[in-house]
Amino acid sequence: MKKADFLFIAVVIIILAPFFAFDTVFEAYKSANAAHPYIMAFVKFMILSSIGEMLGLRIKQGVYTYKGYGMLPRAIVWGFLGVLIAFAMNIFKAGTPVLLQSLGINDACMAMQGEFTGTKLLGAFCISTAMNTFFAPMFMTVHKVTDTHILACGGSLKALITPLPFGNILASLNWKVQWDFVFKKTLPLFWIPAHTITFLLPAEFQVLFAASLSIVLGILLSVAAVMSREK
Repeated sequence: MKKADFLFIAVVIIILAPFFAFDTVFEAYKSANAAHPYIMAFVKFMILSSIGEMLGLRIKQGVYTYKGYGMLPRAIVWGFLGVLIAFAMNIFKAGTPVLLQSLGINDACMAMQGEFTGTKLLGAFCISTAMNTFFAPMFMTVHKVTDTHILACGGSLKALITPLPFGNILASLNWKVQWDFVFKKTLPLFWIPAHTITFLLPAEFQVLFAASLSIVLGILLSVAAVMSREK
């Protein structure tokens, strides 16, 4: 444990503790979430996904950030990506139960609004599978492109206004890793099961839980990278 570790833990506690310690803060969060869901999605992903990135970097390289890494522009990009994720979640959780009903599961829409049942579990799994099949690969690729662009810009905020050479970055990506690991392993083994849980939760907690999963995945991927390096 280094001084930076204690500082990091203290900051995380300061950010999160009021939501658990004070009912008024939690109620204010719920009200803001209901009134401004996409602004709140921006904030949640900006904060929680950045925490995940910093933890991952700490595990892999022993530091929470470094010059040129671009934590601030990454956090801002995560905010916008969080809004896209919130859009996608609403689209798929509205459309997938309708599709299931067209396939003969007549109470699919009603089940997703009620208590836990086998039909609700099936619906949550299908929503997660649809979202992680049709949306996640594009989302992950865009995120990889933006990360690469930020690094190429030296981690500066100028990366947010510098023209993005999307085609050039796409051509330079390691598609073998992108397919063999990111798509073929993390999607079926982590994201689909994890988001099945997401869509079983009350609606007001779904985006928050989805953002929190970024922390878990960041830790898992970093541990895997360290173990692979040691081998």
